[in-house]
Amino acid sequence: MSSEQFMELVHCRARRRFQRGLKRKPMGLIKKLRKAKTEAPTGEKPSVVKTHLRNMIIVPEMIGSVVGVYNGKTFNQVEIKPEMVGYYLGEFSITYKPVRHGRPGIGATHSSRFVPLK
Repeated sequence: MSSEQFMELVHCRARRRFQRGLKRKPMGLIKKLRKAKTEAPTGEKPSVVKTHLRNMIIVPEMIGSVVGVYNGKTFNQVEIKPEMVGYYLGEFSITYKPVRHGRPGIGATHSSRFVPLK
């Protein structure tokens, strides 16, 4: 897929970003992904490439790669699929732990004042 065809697929913010050119860090990530793909044996997944670049837009060249996206604590492994093209890497690595609503604790409501502690 040529860059012009790719530009037609993505949203305005991504078009503007690519128009202004890829900087050093995003280009470095793409180079590492290329290297991991070439070094991988045929028929197997390439090695994981870790990155902090959550704002990197997924391009068609990255399809099939495995990226470790940093979420502030750990690197979440993301396998790039064709449907992901045009999205940001950060969208596939959640940065917070979703709330698990359980039973309310002591002091959570006014009625819990009247419950004996022992």
